[in-house]
Order: sequence, then structure tokens, then C-alpha cells
Amino acid sequence: MPIRLIKTKRFVDERGWFSETYNRHTYGLLGIEAAFCQDNHSLSRMPGVLRGLHFQRPPHAQAKLIRCTRGRVWDVAVDIRSGSPTYGKWAGLELDAKSGLEIFVPVGYAHGFLALEPDSEVEYKVSAYYAPECEGGLMWNDPDLAIKWPLNSDSPSLSPKDAALPYFADFTSPFAYDGSPMLLPDADLFESSP
Repeated sequence: MPIRLIKTKRFVDERGWFSETYNRHTYGLLGIEAAFCQDNHSLSRMPGVLRGLHFQRPPHAQAKLIRCTRGRVWDVAVDIRSGSPTYGKWAGLELDAKSGLEIFVPVGYAHGFLALEPDSEVEYKVSAYYAPECEGGLMWNDPDLAIKWPLNSDSPSLSPKDAALPYFADFTSPFAYDGSPMLLPDADLFESSP
């Protein structure tokens, strides 16, 4: 399954707007068949807070459906599927509360995001419960990954755990390439509606 970008429709009137952010049937028609079991919500108080790059190893590997509900973030996914032609490559995009964009990150990718505005909030669904014995991650500034984070300073605000993550050169992937591309062509941006 490739990374998917979803534009949710918003129905606007004088009171505000309404948007359906997830519908199992509709997303299933689009190839997203993850059985989500847990929702997570984070607040980054200041620009420069970086969370990631995270993943969970099998048997508790997680697919994620991510959206920004307040502020703006730079969201990144790194292909960590052994044997993939895009192994170690990354894709990044800006998510914000105004656009209605969501990103689906399948199993086999490390994920992280950087707050670009104060009080940025991210909500995401995951397809497996948190399992601390299976958590893993990669260093945010790994030179082998060469992620272009839009930072205003040389170093972001990190948790102690994220500051101690290993480098890609020391990583042995527990994920196998499933034959799917990292990204789809331009048609990857599709709309979801009720």
C-alpha cells in the first residue's frame, strides 16, 4: 500500500463547516483497509517541536491516518521496507487545519512531524495499539536520510527519547517490501466525501 494523500470535503455555511474525516467504507474503496483501533492527539506548544521519526515493529506494526486540527506541521514519512526501490527515501508535505488534507502512512514507514506554528495539534488514527516493546525510530537529522526539515534554527525541540534514536546506517528493517510504490502519481490526491 502506498502513502496516500486525502482531501476531505468541507460543507460550509454561515455557521462554519462540517467534514467527514474517516469512513471505513469510503476509504476501503480507495484501498485503505487498515482496521484503526486507537486515536492519538498531540499538542506542540511552539514552532520547532519535532516528534519522530517513529514506527512500531511487527507484530504490532501501525498504519496511520494523520491530520492537523490546529496550526501547521511539516509531516514526513520514510520508506523503511527492506528491498524497496525507495528504501530510505522520504516524502514530506505541509498539513494545516484549514486545508482538510490527511495523509495515510501504511505499515513499513517511519513517521514524524515538525510544528510550524504555535499550538499546533495533530490527530491520528493507528491500526495497532501502542506496544512499547515494539516501538522504534530513526534520528530526525540522519545524513543518510537527508530530510529537508523547514527549521528556523539548527536544532528542534525533541523529547529525550527522540534525541537518542539510532541512525539509519545502524538500522535493520523488520519490514519487507510488498511491491507497492511509496507514492502514487499525481492521482494520489483524491477527495473523500460522505
